[in-house]
Amino acid sequence: MIRKLPSGLYRLYSLRKDPRTGRRRNLGTFKTRAAAEKHEREVEFFKRRRGGGGGVRPRRNVV
Repeated sequence: MIRKLPSGLYRLYSLRKDPRTGRRRNLGTFKTRAAAEKHEREVEFFKRRRGGGGGVRPRRNVV
């Protein structure tokens, strides 16, 4: 979710509220809406990925 701040900047917020605080997590502040939308797509991409190790697997020790 992108909101325009009084300063003219754009802030990206998480869609879900934190149950403890009732507020949304700040995912970054950007000069342009386009930059905020680009980062939002990046966040969605990495949220959907499985595994998380960046695709690098540890080597197996073969005796």
